[in-house]
Amino acid sequence: MKKKSAVLLPKMQQILETVGGQIRLARLRRKFSGEMVAERAGIGRNTLISIEKGSSSVSIGHYLNVLKALRLEKDFLLIAKDDELGRKLQDAQLLTKERAPKKK
Repeated sequence: MKKKSAVLLPKMQQILETVGGQIRLARLRRKFSGEMVAERAGIGRNTLISIEKGSSSVSIGHYLNVLKALRLEKDFLLIAKDDELGRKLQDAQLLTKERAPKKK
């Protein structure tokens, strides 16, 4: 039975491929073999290849395990950290307090 992969818009697929490429470059900079990273991440070599290609069928947990094997797991915490749009939307919904009537 073939695994289902998420249906992504082309722009989202491109982002995932960029992430995979960055993971591959990080591995190569460290001079780690694919076999070694896959073993440390607890995944198969083919899964690592899929991650480095940016496959949407690989679970996010596997991506995180690979980042941990490369000692980059803290980078995962940067996802959506600086949510500028969300903060603007939140600020727009804040209620302004009405001033008390002036004393006569």
